[in-house]
Amino acid sequence: MPKLDIHLFPALDDNYGVLIHDAGANVTASIDAPDAKTVEKALRDTGWSLTHILVTHHHADHTQGITALKSTYGCRVIGPKGEAEKIPGIDEALAEGDVYRFGNFDVEVLETPGHTLGHITLYLPAAKIAFCGDTVFPLGCGRVFEGTMDQMWSSVAKIGALPADTALYCGHEYTLSNARFAETVETGNGALKDYIATAKTKRERGEPTVPTTVKAELAANPFLRADRPELAAAIGMAGASAAEVFGEIRRRKDNF
Repeated sequence: MPKLDIHLFPALDDNYGVLIHDAGANVTASIDAPDAKTVEKALRDTGWSLTHILVTHHHADHTQGITALKSTYGCRVIGPKGEAEKIPGIDEALAEGDVYRFGNFDVEVLETPGHTLGHITLYLPAAKIAFCGDTVFPLGCGRVFEGTMDQMWSSVAKIGALPADTALYCGHEYTLSNARFAETVETGNGALKDYIATAKTKRERGEPTVPTTVKAELAANPFLRADRPELAAAIGMAGASAAEVFGEIRRRKDNF
């Protein structure tokens, strides 16, 4: 069974960068490139050499390091087909259903629009991990900048349909802020209370709350629970569709 090494590190103000390394194939990918110098430090810390950059979406805090890193390492840049023209140095563009071979691992592409129109999630089933960029966060989801609420709900639900033990890596440390809002949505959720207590302890220790898991988010994240009757009832929308409930929660979060 091939082994995938994962190195998570903070970048910029509240971003996370991630390196993944398949020693058997001697390949290393940066998931997005928030900042070239921070990625280069992570490479020095691990002793790995960059061969790929796998991009989730075009926003600058996920792509601004690409040009410098490609110049230094000659790495291959893989990104979403729907945003190829917005991503510097892209070599290969991928869409829903495509499978990219990274070393000994298949990377399945899930289109998850909403935050941006071409956003993708990168799912490695053999490693039980998904890199969801700014679509799903611990106890939250990304702002709907370019897509529609219906699109974002479909994207969030697609991630929620992955196997329960899938580890979710996202682009930012927003958990405690998301927690303050989540508490206003579903006050009687015991799983949410436990989740928040654990997250607070981690942050007090200076530890990241990323990755999370599909199982944990389905139990506590209000955005992934928009299809649950108890959550709809909690916000006075009993009988409404999941997309309608999701849209209302997202609008409330935008104004929180």
